[in-house]
Amino acid sequence: MERPDDASLRPGAELAFMTGRTARGPALKPRKSPEQSRSAETVRTILEGAARVLEERGLAGYTTNAVAERAGVSVGSVYQYFPGKEALTAALVARETGLLIAAVQAATEAETPELGLRRIVQAAVAHQMSRPRLALLLDREENRLQLADSLDAVTRAISGALLALLGHLEPAPPVEAEIAAGDLFALVRGMVDAAGERGERAGDALEHRVLRAVFSYLGLPFAAL
Repeated sequence: MERPDDASLRPGAELAFMTGRTARGPALKPRKSPEQSRSAETVRTILEGAARVLEERGLAGYTTNAVAERAGVSVGSVYQYFPGKEALTAALVARETGLLIAAVQAATEAETPELGLRRIVQAAVAHQMSRPRLALLLDREENRLQLADSLDAVTRAISGALLALLGHLEPAPPVEAEIAAGDLFALVRGMVDAAGERGERAGDALEHRVLRAVFSYLGLPFAAL
């Protein structure tokens, strides 16, 4: 599963941060919401510029001036929408979180619960591995900035999707479905995050390991993709 770039984001996902639900405190909220398509495109361009600066320069080189330069806009345009780089980071976290949540929710529509579980794992791995340096830095900044709303949204989405799929699984999970969903969420997140921290780049190998662990927990036969 590939992660779409800024030009192909789902409507609403790329601007979810503008509601203020994903960040707490004025320093982490955008100055204003884009009201016209041209303004929305400017915001998308700024966010992708921020993503590329993080990938290319890391946190040490992550400044509003660098973002403006990479995005091809004036620094005034950046400040028109964001009071500073922490608000920009919160918006970027929201963009990436929105993509993950959309993929996880789509997994619940799979033909079988087993396939749905595979797709959740694929979404989690793709979120970490398609732009690994960006994912790693945003994970760290998400924790540092205490973006609890963003973290909670991912937890609810993945746990809810797992619970929905487990309700149709035969045989049933070895423990109560709510407990199994929580265990599987912790398992998938723990393995994927640890791989990111180690700097792994082999997404297929990680996906194989996580799927094997999930299917083993559920007592299901595992067949490699």
